Amino acid sequence: MTKITTVRSCTVRVPLDNPTSFSSRQVLAREFALVEVEADDGVKGIGFTYGGSTAGSIVTEAVRELLAPVLIGEDPFRVEGLWNEMYREALLQGRAGAVMRAISALDIALWDRNARAAGLPLYKLLGGFAVESVRGYASGGYYLDGKTPEMLGRELKGYVDLGFDAVKMKVGRLDRAGEEERIAAARAAIGDDVILMLDCNNGWRDVETALRYMTAFEPYDPYWIEEPFLPDDIASHAKLAERTPVPVATGEIEAGRWRFKELLEAAAAAILQPDAIACGGITEWRRIAALAAAHGVSVCPHAYHELHLHLAASTPNASFVEVFTDDQIVNFRNLITPQAELDGGRVLLPAAPGLGFDYVTDAVDEFAIQPWA
Repeated sequence: MTKITTVRSCTVRVPLDNPTSFSSRQVLAREFALVEVEADDGVKGIGFTYGGSTAGSIVTEAVRELLAPVLIGEDPFRVEGLWNEMYREALLQGRAGAVMRAISALDIALWDRNARAAGLPLYKLLGGFAVESVRGYASGGYYLDGKTPEMLGRELKGYVDLGFDAVKMKVGRLDRAGEEERIAAARAAIGDDVILMLDCNNGWRDVETALRYMTAFEPYDPYWIEEPFLPDDIASHAKLAERTPVPVATGEIEAGRWRFKELLEAAAAAILQPDAIACGGITEWRRIAALAAAHGVSVCPHAYHELHLHLAASTPNASFVEVFTDDQIVNFRNLITPQAELDGGRVLLPAAPGLGFDYVTDAVDEFAIQPWA
């Protein structure tokens, strides 16, 4: 039997070139917890998660102190069993947040390792569905100092010129008039036929505020309104979903299939956005996607298209992957090679085994705040 011999982890902090704002916060840098899992057959897999703008070391410590001992000596192909054992080991420390992100990173590494051992791209090991590529939407439209609505429009039109037929922008930071001006400029720039998605990043505190904004937004035909409220406020998501024709999308920082089950049962979201680096890894992401399919709901994984292209390509009810075309917002791409290839608005499926990328040693060393151990 193949046995896991080594589990390593590190924390990196990658600064953004420019301070970038969401509806209610600003990001100066991103911290990632990276992991490696190797077995006695000599095959190694890699995984990762976003640890936040600060204190990403909490995730790394959870890997080292809590979860690595669960994996050492075990069969790496017994992924479902290892997920269950890691989850149970972490019941007291947390079933969401940093500890679930640690589980997620290790689960991703196990799947990557096993796909490499099989000599298959991960999406094929997962069963496969798409052929050659998956549909992407271009994500951007952030708040930057001095950025006018006209500049926002030019940014989104630039994504359309690259071949994307769906783009996303941020909302929720300005007053209603200011946001409507931004959305009007975006719609005018991209035209009526391009899908326009809106992301509020937990920006609204109550339903009446959300409805006032949505009344102004609805004439511009948004495809969805994403994360209108704090993730725990499922009731407000459900009330908004009932009162606006714009589909509600959420789930990027949710963890565990049980929370997604609550969202579905409350009719609080028409589109689920699980992120494998946060929800419990590839294993739990697939459970969530199957649960959504049973409710007739599509999934659109959050960010990290380098990873999520494999999940979208093996999931019939996955409709988009979120694509960041540069390293200015989600700068994880600074740590890996090769980059995922784009063909217009589609992401090409890699032929290399596993995830199809590896860490750039020099980059990891440069940005490490906790070295490999």
